[in-house]
Amino acid sequence: MSIDDVALRPVAEDDLPVMELFLNDPATTAPFQWSGWWDPGRWRRQWAQNGLLGDDSGHLMVVRGGERLGFVAWRKITPTRTTSYWNMGICLLPETRGRGVGTEAQRQLVRYLFAHTTVVRIEADTEAENIAEQRALEKVGFSREGLMRSIAFRDGQWRDGVRYSILRGELA
Repeated sequence: MSIDDVALRPVAEDDLPVMELFLNDPATTAPFQWSGWWDPGRWRRQWAQNGLLGDDSGHLMVVRGGERLGFVAWRKITPTRTTSYWNMGICLLPETRGRGVGTEAQRQLVRYLFAHTTVVRIEADTEAENIAEQRALEKVGFSREGLMRSIAFRDGQWRDGVRYSILRGELA
């Protein structure tokens, strides 16, 4: 799999079954993102409303040619009345992981968000045990900000998380 061919594009209606795997299939999200079944229709409702591209959040498909590899997403964080930034994430199908696709897709998403919005900061969070995602973020140019203790509940226990950020001008 060549990462040169990896691209991002808006979600089409026929992409929704692939996205829904991340809500309905524990094997697709293992080992770090399965949190149980909930609201399986949320992406269909959001797609019908705004094509999964809104002012405060968005989703783009990660593709290679006609092959769907997963998706990236972002949401607005507003820490003060006059400040906002993006928090972003990625979900890749299991067979596409470990091949540089996640690094390239996240690099493209950072470029896209800095090119088309005025934010100066983008952050990403991951479980402390997800070393592959931490490496991918660092390759993009993200800096590790710190450990967040017991930030996420998954598989019967609280998990520590790690926060990363990148500022405008720091993209590798």
